[in-house]
Amino acid sequence: MAQIVLDKVDKTYPGGVKAVDGLSLEISDGEFVVLVGPSGCGKTTVLRLIAGLEQITRGTIRIGDRVMNHVAPKDRDLAMVFQNYALYPSMTVRQNMAFGLQMRKTPKSEIDRRVHNAANVLGLEEYLERKPAALSGGQRQRVAMGRAIVREPEAFLMDEPLSNLDAKLRVSMRTSLAEMHERLSVTTVYVTHDQVEAMTLGDRVCVLRDGVLQQVDTPQNLFDRPVNLFVGGFIGSPSMNIVTAQLIRDDGEPTVMFAGHRLPIAEDVVHSRPEIEAYFDRDVILGIRPSDFEEASLVDETWARMSVTTHVTEALGSEINVIFVIDAPPVEHKDVADLVPAAEKGGAAVPLHEGKSMWTARVDAHSRVRAGDQIELGVDTRNLYFFDPDSGLAIGDKQPPAPKLSRRSASAAALREQR
Repeated sequence: MAQIVLDKVDKTYPGGVKAVDGLSLEISDGEFVVLVGPSGCGKTTVLRLIAGLEQITRGTIRIGDRVMNHVAPKDRDLAMVFQNYALYPSMTVRQNMAFGLQMRKTPKSEIDRRVHNAANVLGLEEYLERKPAALSGGQRQRVAMGRAIVREPEAFLMDEPLSNLDAKLRVSMRTSLAEMHERLSVTTVYVTHDQVEAMTLGDRVCVLRDGVLQQVDTPQNLFDRPVNLFVGGFIGSPSMNIVTAQLIRDDGEPTVMFAGHRLPIAEDVVHSRPEIEAYFDRDVILGIRPSDFEEASLVDETWARMSVTTHVTEALGSEINVIFVIDAPPVEHKDVADLVPAAEKGGAAVPLHEGKSMWTARVDAHSRVRAGDQIELGVDTRNLYFFDPDSGLAIGDKQPPAPKLSRRSASAAALREQR
């Protein structure tokens, strides 16, 4: 096991295309770090630079106590797991896992020990004599991971290893990965585009944009306290609702206005983020998470209210996504535009209906809301996000949100009993 340190690392390709720009990152021994970001943001390039499959243009990469800038990939003592399994079809699971060790002239007794241990960790003991064609996709990916584990490397590098699996298999494989890391405690750098993987697997998550590290933090802190509009819009699914708004004092009471709506803000929210004071009587970019809405009848009177007309509802079993239109154009800001994949440039970064923004509220599954209904939503204004309209930076250090146990009022339980 080893610490991995990237110090001001650049990667520039011929033609001046800069894939990684001044990346500094310290990954602790035994830590599980996830790299996320839009397509083309440089996350796979970072993994390849650590592995030595790409040469850095500038900066330093250290693994343990060694500088790796000019060390060949085979001498870095790293094991990679790719999106494609790349198993030998004519070999059994045991042979696939042992092959790399055999090429290194590892003694047979040691090979047997390592294969047995890896198979035990991954639940592959009963499949050791099968060939890949007789395995499911999840089992094949576990074999690919087993091939990496038997190396007993200083670190694992994983490039979207679950992206070829269906949704149900990805869930079980995430569990296997988490258990594997818990048992082995090997430093792991994991690249994914899947936010659920990032948020459930990573000790820390690194958000990249155009090769630049935007924020690195625990998954919960990324969600609760994004440093800028890009991170706020990228982390979370459904994504954060955003709009250009005005902060005012309405008869002395802090209030945010947008699209004909007025939401009062508790004074303690302003006091906890004193930087907000400078933005009164000015435009800001307001962000509201879908999870900070609820049908008004299910929350207490401390939540602000918004009257909306539902456009579409998505019943998900455990909750309902209510999609509605607000009378405001989409926010025009580079942080928002960069959330659109390159292949979709020219499209909108947020859903639109007749030029107006479509927002999402996540409400209780017991709600009876239907498409076309006029409903009143409660908004937990303790959890509002404010961003500077020029820089896109978060305004103030948002405090941790109130416990979700306070989200529902007693009327929610009463409503369930009625049904």
